[in-house]
Amino acid sequence: MSVRPKTSTPTWPSPPESGWTADDLDQLPNLPPHTELIDGSLVFVSPQTLFHSRAVSFFEWQLQSVAPADFEVIREFTIDIDPQNRPEPDVVVVRGDVVDDPEQTRFPAEAVLLAVEVVSPDSVSRDRETKPMKYARAKIPHYWRVENEKGRAVVHAFELEPTTGAYVGVGIFREQMKVTAPFELDLDLTMIKPRHGDGA
Repeated sequence: MSVRPKTSTPTWPSPPESGWTADDLDQLPNLPPHTELIDGSLVFVSPQTLFHSRAVSFFEWQLQSVAPADFEVIREFTIDIDPQNRPEPDVVVVRGDVVDDPEQTRFPAEAVLLAVEVVSPDSVSRDRETKPMKYARAKIPHYWRVENEKGRAVVHAFELEPTTGAYVGVGIFREQMKVTAPFELDLDLTMIKPRHGDGA
């Protein structure tokens, strides 16, 4: 008589009736890395491509090299928008005075100057529609969306229009990105090297 091997089934916590909250994200056990909270729902991130990894590293280091001294550049860190929304931009530029505790897991949205999202196949609608709407509502002054166009980075840059409270496009950049806000910078986007078979 053979014994059937035991199979383990992942057990996911059942959400409360009103959805998860920003505080729950720090308490729930065994969440995958980079889990986000969008509208009270947990969003799990798919494995990232080489293009995505290179683009995130590029913007992290390039922004760090030119950011004013009173700001810090952090990658893949959640921000508090409201109790039911705690997204994780790929890169944020944040006021240095809120980066004060090595155990902290999030920043207040009002301390964020710039949020950068590198679009992945599973995040297209979130990065193009859901997140910009929420970042604008949180009054984050600048939002950049980085797209993969045949292995090359294209940056769609947006700035908050204070009267309407919505983002307006300030440019679409290929090969070179030269802007004066949120601070002056001149980026060579070709440094995000394409490789054969790279995806978004």
